[in-house]
Amino acid sequence: MGGRVAKVAFEEGDLVKAGDVVAMLDSVPLEDDARVARANVEQTSATLAKYEAGNRPQEIAVAKAAVAVREADLALAEKEFRRTQALLTDGAISKSEFDTAESRKKQAEANLTSARESLGLSSAGFREEDINAARASLHAAGAALMQVQTRLADTRLIAPSDGVLLTRVVEPGAMVTAGQTVATLSLTKTVWVRAYVNEKDLGRISPGMSAEIFTDTAPNKAYKGHIGFISPEAEFTPKSVETPELRTALVYRLRIIADDPDNGLRQGMPVTVKLHPQDGKDAAP
Repeated sequence: MGGRVAKVAFEEGDLVKAGDVVAMLDSVPLEDDARVARANVEQTSATLAKYEAGNRPQEIAVAKAAVAVREADLALAEKEFRRTQALLTDGAISKSEFDTAESRKKQAEANLTSARESLGLSSAGFREEDINAARASLHAAGAALMQVQTRLADTRLIAPSDGVLLTRVVEPGAMVTAGQTVATLSLTKTVWVRAYVNEKDLGRISPGMSAEIFTDTAPNKAYKGHIGFISPEAEFTPKSVETPELRTALVYRLRIIADDPDNGLRQGMPVTVKLHPQDGKDAAP
């Protein structure tokens, strides 16, 4: 995460345990976003619950009452229509008055049909498409909340392993970008050595083979170790590697894991590694 550094919890040289929070970003903006996302989840959840529950009994009762009113209106309009029809036959009213009564009857019939359809809709509840759309909106709101929560968790820089804090690269108040180095941690476990083996000796070694590690400080003290990794790709001898012949040749990178490290093995220390090849010959550096 990028943002403003709010806290750096350790000083240079402090011991750090795996899981410790090394540094934290200012999380207030993301906490605000999380509150908005949670409110959106609650809103869409309520909408889905409304659609799934359908209309309330009171709303259905209102629709039934509207049907009853329309039925009464139609009954009255039919009586008036029959009376005007008889009066028209006797010549007591004009054709215009009869047409008006007939129009009121047809309008009452249409109003009753509309009221019955509304009652049917209220009783049936919401359409399945509306419910599915509300459910999808709830899933989207939940995913948005999870994204904010993930970003909020990323405001804390967690130590992956035990170690010693070598450098504090940034201080509280500094602005950092995603992926920028905040601190340098020297791991105390696992301790390993980067070494190289000549191409001609590659077939004599294998992962797990035992090794001995010697330092210039205590050249007579051997640290036990083993080969943890052999690179599958060859490369030219790095300038920092010293061989007895001091010549350029193809070499393969190794990782030698120290089985019994102590404070005598330090970060960046040059060491000598001796391997014990499988063919029983003398140990080779």
